[in-house]
Amino acid sequence: MSKCIGCGITLQYDNKDIEGYAKENSKYCERCFRINNYGDYKTVLKDNTTFIDILKSIDKNDLVVLVLDLFNLPKNLDLIKENITNNILVVLSKRDILPKVIYEEKILNYIKNYNINYIDSVIISSNKNYNFDLLIDKINKYNKTGKVYFVGYTNSGKSTLINKLMYNYSNTLPTITTSMLPNTTLSSIEIKYNDNITFIDTPGLLNNTSIEYYVDIKTLKKINPKNIIKPKTYQIKTKQYLNIDNLLTIELQNNNVTLFISNALKVTRLYKAQNLTKTINVKSGEDLVIPGLGFIKFTKDEEIKYSVVDNVEVYTRKSLI
Repeated sequence: MSKCIGCGITLQYDNKDIEGYAKENSKYCERCFRINNYGDYKTVLKDNTTFIDILKSIDKNDLVVLVLDLFNLPKNLDLIKENITNNILVVLSKRDILPKVIYEEKILNYIKNYNINYIDSVIISSNKNYNFDLLIDKINKYNKTGKVYFVGYTNSGKSTLINKLMYNYSNTLPTITTSMLPNTTLSSIEIKYNDNITFIDTPGLLNNTSIEYYVDIKTLKKINPKNIIKPKTYQIKTKQYLNIDNLLTIELQNNNVTLFISNALKVTRLYKAQNLTKTINVKSGEDLVIPGLGFIKFTKDEEIKYSVVDNVEVYTRKSLI
């Protein structure tokens, strides 16, 4: 049976209400067609079963390219560690989003905190073609079987990366559908890069505690940075509140904090008491992470109160920057 060349789902031609519907002779399902041509986004809810099954099916000698979004690094990589023992090439995507002053060596060292066995790492930007020659050299170096799997969380930039590799270095035109929506890629997609290598794009690992699952398309467009982030620093000396576009509110009393969020989001200082019921301890030199929204760097220890969109997990980590 034919698969959609945009998202990998098996095509069917009978029922418009079921995933994979396509018009006769179309290589794209209707969902991908509308995303590509009209920006008409339609969310598809999935779980991690497909992702785990794909990981388990990967031959142990195949190269795995693990793509991580620098702006939205995951809390852990437990599912990756539990399900594969392959050689892993870590690719840190979206370098163009973070400020240029960040030392890349520090970022590369930061990944060691995940305690995964990887053979090499590289920082890239698909938008800027940054380090792509270095990346393709590493893929060629570590490829043994001719199959290279691209894995990672949803919206980490896997499909965009593959499309750019195909555009830059292959005679085959890129075809994978990309969007800001979680779950754009629904099944594995095999693309022949050259006579020696086939790229396999895989559905993203889901993080259902990320804010991107619980906001509308208009808000999703705002929280996804399109340009380099301009950090916002606030010196707090009395009790007050920072509200980020009604998505997150935090109470602070004596701290200096820097927000790394999309430039499109509005930050408001509030002085009137807010009804905040959740608390978390943040230490000096830690980030407060709001998955899908960004992170806040703290310079002093403080127990803060906060409110956030329902089902979103807020947590702390060693500061990335």
